[in-house]
Amino acid sequence: MWFDSWADLGRVLAVGAAAYLTVVLVLRLSGKRTLAKLNAFDLVVTVALGSTLATILLSSDVSWSEGALALGLLALLQFVVAWLTVRISALRDVVTARPTLLLLDGEVIPGALRDQRVTDDEIRQAARASGQGDLASLGAVVLETDGTLSVISSGDLGNRSALTGVRGFDG
Repeated sequence: MWFDSWADLGRVLAVGAAAYLTVVLVLRLSGKRTLAKLNAFDLVVTVALGSTLATILLSSDVSWSEGALALGLLALLQFVVAWLTVRISALRDVVTARPTLLLLDGEVIPGALRDQRVTDDEIRQAARASGQGDLASLGAVVLETDGTLSVISSGDLGNRSALTGVRGFDG
């Protein structure tokens, strides 16, 4: 339980160092999207990368080459899905959520809050974080695909073109 063998510890050190370098290489090759703010799809890939690394480190049943292939496969699949979602809007709707309008022209949209499980308190917190002291001075608050709240003041709303494609905006 506390100690099996020096060989096992040596394997963890050697394979762990190689697996770590492999993860760094895979992340560099896969591009910035892998490390960007995460939507649900990106989160799944990131968790899978971490789980694969842990398996490579701790399971003597998985060789470094098998683990490296698995890491590369995950990065390749993410690249392929990202490439396809840029080109096929129907697939994009399946893989990633659309942003949702939660407040427009200072008025909270109760149905959108309920559907997205966001509270009035979270809207007020986002307003404060953006330096706004009055909800009436807000042009829009949008729940983005990565879970963040974007706040646009009324004065910065302009022609509202930034809201194109946002669920709940008829524009």
